[in-house]
Amino acid sequence: MAPADHHTRRRVLITGVGAVTNLGLDATTTWDAMVRGRSGAKPITGDEFAPWADAWDVRIAGQILDFDPTSRIDKREARRIDRFAQLGLCAAAEAVEHARLDFTREDPLRCGVVIGSGIGGIQTIEAGVHLLDEKGPGRISPFTVPRLMVNACAGLASIRWGLRGPSSAHATACASSGHSIGDACRAIQRGEADVMLAGGAEAAVSPICVAAFAAMKALSTRNDDPGAASRPFDKDRDGFLLAEGAGVVVLESEDHARARNAPVLAELAGFGLSSDASHITAPDPAGDGAVRSMRAALDDAGLAPTDIDYINAHGTSTPLGDAAEVAAVLQVFGDHARASTGGALRMSSTKSMHGHCLGASGGVEMVACLGAIRHGVVPPTINLDHPDDGFDINLVPHTAADAAVTTVMNNTFGFGGHNVTLIIRRDSA
Repeated sequence: MAPADHHTRRRVLITGVGAVTNLGLDATTTWDAMVRGRSGAKPITGDEFAPWADAWDVRIAGQILDFDPTSRIDKREARRIDRFAQLGLCAAAEAVEHARLDFTREDPLRCGVVIGSGIGGIQTIEAGVHLLDEKGPGRISPFTVPRLMVNACAGLASIRWGLRGPSSAHATACASSGHSIGDACRAIQRGEADVMLAGGAEAAVSPICVAAFAAMKALSTRNDDPGAASRPFDKDRDGFLLAEGAGVVVLESEDHARARNAPVLAELAGFGLSSDASHITAPDPAGDGAVRSMRAALDDAGLAPTDIDYINAHGTSTPLGDAAEVAAVLQVFGDHARASTGGALRMSSTKSMHGHCLGASGGVEMVACLGAIRHGVVPPTINLDHPDDGFDINLVPHTAADAAVTTVMNNTFGFGGHNVTLIIRRDSA
């Protein structure tokens, strides 16, 4: 699963990051909101929800307001692509600018992209079904298929910047971004590419998705207090806050980044993955898959559990998911994680603020991981008023914590039992 020789494989550096979230329309604003503990939850808006205005059990989400895709995408192109791809392309464009990359100076065969999505162009699918019902098959747009494809964002990014190296898109539910970033890392380590764009995009705050997740009893129904709805690890949690967003990073081989004097944010040091093989939606109750994913990432990075300073948790605010993750972390990290014995490890869930972006989660959470390393601040888990019994970890309740952060772990676990763990550490050079 991982390259065996830690001494000969190429180091992978992160040189740029971009994001579009309900906390901010770029990575900097998103990070500032995380540090302040601000929630992006709000009542759902949109004419598409109006026909059943009185029927919704869930009326809150993490929608992105005031998003203008033409700020970074040609107006004509923006009209032809689904909202998830708009979000992803804008995040990618910010990451490229942040990394000070000029792809016209790069070998296109050595540059690639892996941008995933859990659901893809669901808004295009819904609009197409309504149009089909109302006006018949002759009115369906020829742009429908390229708009709805899960790989549309990755394909559009490769076209925009002329990236002719490795290109793909993972669709592993909430683990999609994690898989995409890890896969892009492997392409560089194996020598298949020098530069990769990687991350995820999601725009699933749509009637069918809200109704479907609500039917599963997966969403919070705290409609009267949206800002308190997402409350990972809290006894009173009642489900997650469905959100949209995108997060993309630029990965480069160390030699390539140093040669062009790139701004180095951190090293992507470890990638672990596993499958629960347990249930199509629920995690393994004991967190077995999560345990194996975290241990695989530690082994891949050549690190011990005590080397990790901060975990950006999957922490969705569901009763089963939070309990399984805490159990797994305590099993892997032992006393290093136990608050009752003075363990130094901190763990928080930024989903308490931006909600659950499904396939974009890992990309969005890279903002938190990189921010913690660069600024020495661990973002909080807001709404954590009463931690659940047995959650014996410093979960950074309510307020960000100043801390010396060198190495960060990020967990993303998806429906289907897909588990991904990434490890990011301060560049040692």
